[in-house]
Amino acid sequence: MTPAQLSTTPGQQGHSAELRRAAQRIGSGVDRRRFLTVTGAAAALAFAVNLPGAGTAAAAELDARKITEDPFTLGVASGDPQPDSVLLWTRLAPRPYEADGGLPAERVEVRWEIARDSRFRWIVRRGTSTAHPEFGHAVHVDARGLDSDRTFYYRFRAGSWISPTGRTRTAPSAWARNSSLTLAAVSCQAYHDGYYTAYRHLADEDVDVVFHLGDYLYEYAVTAVGGVRNYTDRVLPDHFNRETLTLEDYRMRYGLYKSDPDLRAAHAAHPFVVTWDDHETENNYAGDTPENSVPPEEFLLRRAAAYRAYWENQPLRAPQLPTGPDMRLYRRLKFGRLAQFDILDTRQYRSNQAYGDGWKVPGPESEDPSRTMTGAAQERWLIDGWKASDALWNVVPQQVTFSQRRDVPTDAYKLSMDSWDGYSASRQRIMDGAEAAGVDNLMVLTGDVHVGYAFDIKKDFDDPASRTLGTEIVATSITSGKDGADKPASWDNQTTANPHMKFYNGRRGYVKVSLGRNEARADFRTVSAVTTPGAPVSTAGSFVTEAGNPGLNPA
Repeated sequence: MTPAQLSTTPGQQGHSAELRRAAQRIGSGVDRRRFLTVTGAAAALAFAVNLPGAGTAAAAELDARKITEDPFTLGVASGDPQPDSVLLWTRLAPRPYEADGGLPAERVEVRWEIARDSRFRWIVRRGTSTAHPEFGHAVHVDARGLDSDRTFYYRFRAGSWISPTGRTRTAPSAWARNSSLTLAAVSCQAYHDGYYTAYRHLADEDVDVVFHLGDYLYEYAVTAVGGVRNYTDRVLPDHFNRETLTLEDYRMRYGLYKSDPDLRAAHAAHPFVVTWDDHETENNYAGDTPENSVPPEEFLLRRAAAYRAYWENQPLRAPQLPTGPDMRLYRRLKFGRLAQFDILDTRQYRSNQAYGDGWKVPGPESEDPSRTMTGAAQERWLIDGWKASDALWNVVPQQVTFSQRRDVPTDAYKLSMDSWDGYSASRQRIMDGAEAAGVDNLMVLTGDVHVGYAFDIKKDFDDPASRTLGTEIVATSITSGKDGADKPASWDNQTTANPHMKFYNGRRGYVKVSLGRNEARADFRTVSAVTTPGAPVSTAGSFVTEAGNPGLNPA
């Protein structure tokens, strides 16, 4: 389904023209304070009607032949591979640092092609899609009718302009007894903290799919010289040197991030499966509770803007299109009989952090059985999906550290209230559900914490001799935290306090995981620096876990 096919419900069509004008005002940054203070909940609904088909579809069509600057500055991407389809993405933005991307508020017809070969001699599918100004001229093509488990190449055309070529891959058929799958996991890419060198190396890796586990962008200000990148050959516009609040702000911030050539190279090389954490909206928000004391309606408007910009700028299908401040991001992908991936959203539905957030001594508040990390509906969806799974490996890509993580090896330890440690009853329900469903090979993929970890998931984390239920692989950041260190300051305390922690490294990079029928292998790939470009990549540690015998051992 293309954006042009997305229609509104009768209830949405019944919203007043005033609400439509309000949505347009926040999109253009006009009258921000007035918009944020009027009838917040109702105004947020305006995002649902500011779509093609709700009074704005009659926008004029721009003749693509009149586009005089390269509109494909943000590159191309693909995502969410299925056996017969893959989602293809681009966004037209001749001037990505400007609010309108350098295009008028007119729709543009974009042609796309997908082929078996990189020279496009064997084209298997082609078509046209409309880049609507209401979606920031983003293009989402659900390319269907493809052969399973194959590599394809794709590109877009607008007028005389041709996009870079992307490479993607479909998933194996649902009944395939495929014997191998290699994935990479990445997270946390603060632009102002360094260069995306790890992405350049990842583009050259032989992987089938990349899972992005959150913090694709950061809401924080970026200085004129790009933070620690310290540019001497360019000056970034002043509007980046403020925190993101509006749809316009978030769109331009994606323009900045996606203008990075190393990030574009990784997207062009591999299909991505994305999920967010907090910084795509605001640091450490929880459900509808913001980090700071602002009116709830103001935060929900900000969340609506952030969610919409996220969908516009990621390779996501139409079912993920947000409605106001709500977006169904959790979803399931299968790669034959080898692996099932249950992608979680641990931000949108969680209870507020206990004890005011941070590292705190656990107690009745954090251990309250009513607290949830996922919300009840997502929790049921996850456990029901395990019950129906016929996959050898059940993998859960999600955001925050799942395993227990004490800060010191004494009885006076503290736990992170933002991680699953702050939602211990919710975690226990998930582990009990995995056991009841007979999940033998559980693997959790995690981001967020800017370090690489490897954990055994224990039935009772307080008893090292208790049964191991699965493994957790934590991908370090791409840049967040700057260069890092092989042994962070907390290394001694955490490795001693947590005997189920098998690995801890604080450099930047990514993790590569190879799933096979007999075992899974995790290679922690790190770079020596991100504050200067061009650092080499190396393997900081490698671990394996046997199928049917959970627990990590050095490779």
